[in-house]
Amino acid sequence: MSDFEGLVAVVTGGASGIGAATARELAGRGARVAIIDRAHPEPVEGIFRATADLTADAEIRDAVDRIGTELGGIDILVNNAGIGAVGDVGANEDDEWHRVYDVNVVGIARVTRHALPWLRESPSAAIVNTASVAGTNGLPQRALYSATKGAVVALTYAMAADLLADGIRVNAVAPGTADTPWVRRLLAASDDPDATAANLRNRQPMGRLVTADEVAFAIANLASPRAASTTGIVLTVDGGLTTLRV
Repeated sequence: MSDFEGLVAVVTGGASGIGAATARELAGRGARVAIIDRAHPEPVEGIFRATADLTADAEIRDAVDRIGTELGGIDILVNNAGIGAVGDVGANEDDEWHRVYDVNVVGIARVTRHALPWLRESPSAAIVNTASVAGTNGLPQRALYSATKGAVVALTYAMAADLLADGIRVNAVAPGTADTPWVRRLLAASDDPDATAANLRNRQPMGRLVTADEVAFAIANLASPRAASTTGIVLTVDGGLTTLRV
């Protein structure tokens, strides 16, 4: 497929996990890809890299402007970067609530705000946000994380309505539990990693974790110019967790 030929795509959190898989998928389909991340442990040939912290507005502004200038514009924005949190509603102090919201929700606003002037110049502009099934399903011990991802879902709908007149499509993906570095760290820190892994697999009707490549494929399809009539949706990639009871 070459549906992104001639387009520039920006992926936040693109150095690992779902972000890295998305960068590869978009590049493989013809896009010139730039990733924004705090660190780049495994640089990929052909992928433009910008280092910035999502909580630092000036760093984000400079990274986005450098990408737009050096690559000749921005057509696709994938707001993928995020951090996790564990525990019930009483488990995290105020500072942690503010920190996770700052990355997972306000971070999307920061990057999008600085990308909008570039996106408005594109005839194929699209934004895809990474939400989570935790934002729409009650999962145990994920209160703070779920709250931020529910906010991402709401923000996606609002952005889609606001940017429709600018010709910018906005959608989101909501992955189930995916095989990513964060989940692997979560398992390693649990009292019984094998039992915890089995529980995570079993709560998804397909009986396994979602792969990063599967989520990346969904993101790319929503961002593709071939999906020109698709805006304001949240696509679940969750092995049936949200809708199936088997």
